Amino acid sequence: MSAARLSAFAAAALAAVLLFAQLPAASAAAASTATARFAELAANVGEADGYHYATADDTGRTMDAAQIAQAPDGTYLAVYHTMLADGRFHSAVATSDDLAHWQRRHDFGAGSSQPTLAADGRGGYVLAYEKDPANHIAVRGYEDLDALLTGRAAHAFDAPRTLSRCSEGTPAITTAHGGTIRLTGHYRADCDTDRQLTATLRDFTDWHAAPAHRLDRAIEAHGATGNIGDRAPLELAGQPMVLIEGQRWRDDFGSWSTYAYDPASGRADRVPLRTHGGSTSFANPSATLITDPGGRPALLVSLFIPAEGAATGEAGQLVYWREL
Repeated sequence: MSAARLSAFAAAALAAVLLFAQLPAASAAAASTATARFAELAANVGEADGYHYATADDTGRTMDAAQIAQAPDGTYLAVYHTMLADGRFHSAVATSDDLAHWQRRHDFGAGSSQPTLAADGRGGYVLAYEKDPANHIAVRGYEDLDALLTGRAAHAFDAPRTLSRCSEGTPAITTAHGGTIRLTGHYRADCDTDRQLTATLRDFTDWHAAPAHRLDRAIEAHGATGNIGDRAPLELAGQPMVLIEGQRWRDDFGSWSTYAYDPASGRADRVPLRTHGGSTSFANPSATLITDPGGRPALLVSLFIPAEGAATGEAGQLVYWREL
C-alpha cells in the first residue's frame, strides 16, 4: 500500500473511531428494577394469561390507542379513539367485565383523539384528549363514574398552544389531586417532529407547559429520529417508570418501538416485544395494575400494532395481561 493510500486509510479509520465515540454507549444493564420487571412480564405476549388482538367495542368500532383502568367496583374502563366515516377521530369510553367484550357508553365527539383517563381521588374522573382543529390538549372533569359514562362534564379546559404553533397533543395524566392535574404530552417541535412536554393545570384555569428534553434524549439515544409520542406512567417493583413510543424514521409507521423509561436515571430500555405472529411495530403503549377477570393481581398492557408492522390477524389494538 502506498504512503498516500496508507494515509487515507488511517484518516478514514480515525473518522470511524470518532463517529463511534459519538454514539450513545450501550449498556447490558436495565435502566431500573422497574423497567427490567416490565420486560420480564410483558415482552412475550405468548406468555400472557389473557390476550386479545384487534380489540373492538360492541358496535364494531376499533378501540385504537386504548387506555384501560379499573373502577372501584371492578368494572374495566377503556378510553380510545376510532377513525369514522366522517374522516375524523372520535374518542369514546367503554366498559367491560372480562376485558374481551366492550360496551361503548359515550362518544366524546368528532375531532377528539388519543384519550387518557385518571381517577381524581374524590370519586370522580379526569379525561384529557387531543382536540382538532388547531390540535391542542383538552381536559374534562367528571363528578363520578356515571357522569363520565354519560358525558356530563362538570369542568372543561382547552389548553392554549405555547410550545408549538402547529400541534400539541397525545396527553397522558400523571396525577390528578386536589385541583391540580399534571400531564405529559407532545408538541410538534419547529412544526416538524413530535417531542415531549410536561404540563400542569390548576383548577381548570391555570395552564403551564414546558419541554421534556431529558425524556427525548433517552429515546433519541436508541436511534429514534422520527416522532416521540404517546406515553403512560406506571409504578412497578416499587418504582416509577414511563412507557413511551419512539419512531425510528419519521412517516414510517412500521418503525415504532416501545421503550421503558426510568425517570431517576434518565435512561430507557427498548422493550423487545414478541407477539404470536411476529409483529414488528408497536405504538401508543399503556399499562396498569389490575385485578384480572380471574380475580388475581395482574399487569395489563395495551398497545397499538400499525398495519405496516403487523403479522396476519394482529393489526389494531392488542390488550393482554400477565398475572403477578
